[in-house]
Amino acid sequence: MAGVSDCFSIGSTVACKTCYNKEIEGEVLAFDPQTKMLILKCPASNGRPSLNDVHIVNLSLVSDVQVKREVSPTTSEPPQSLNLQMLNRRVRNQIEEKKRLVMALQAGVSPEGQKLFIAISKTIQDITWNGANIVVFDNVTIRPPYKVDNVHGNEDSGAYKHVKKVVEKHIKDTAASAQVQQQREQQQQPQKGSAMQ
Repeated sequence: MAGVSDCFSIGSTVACKTCYNKEIEGEVLAFDPQTKMLILKCPASNGRPSLNDVHIVNLSLVSDVQVKREVSPTTSEPPQSLNLQMLNRRVRNQIEEKKRLVMALQAGVSPEGQKLFIAISKTIQDITWNGANIVVFDNVTIRPPYKVDNVHGNEDSGAYKHVKKVVEKHIKDTAASAQVQQQREQQQQPQKGSAMQ
């Protein structure tokens, strides 16, 4: 990156408003004046003090940029080194997660099957498709229509029992949310009828 000191000093605190009216305030980690890209380190959105969120901000798309606290380039501390192995592992894991989710959306699989696949993939990484069948741990298969009775494998294995429990929970949760949705719709119908009168 070209001379960081040209506009923003590393370590300075900068605030800006994005084109979506989201306000971002954080410590400058890097700035590239050619591309007008600013990298800010902000407190973690999950509230954990040991973590940070990092935002890459295109200054061409923000308004109201303010330097809240300026740090002189000579007194700033050298930036902390990044754990590249951990970052690469996180990138690989996210790519694998996205690939699994894309597999769940393949053509020819019912929405129920796709939803079950996504639900299982949130807790079990070893999941894939074999045609319209969901295969978990390479030895448990869930066939359409993706109900508890459609779970096949060695019934004595821990993997089979675990997958069966996950399927039972998914079906129970899906039925409960459908019932809540139906109740909401029924509550709204009398309101619509009285509004028409």
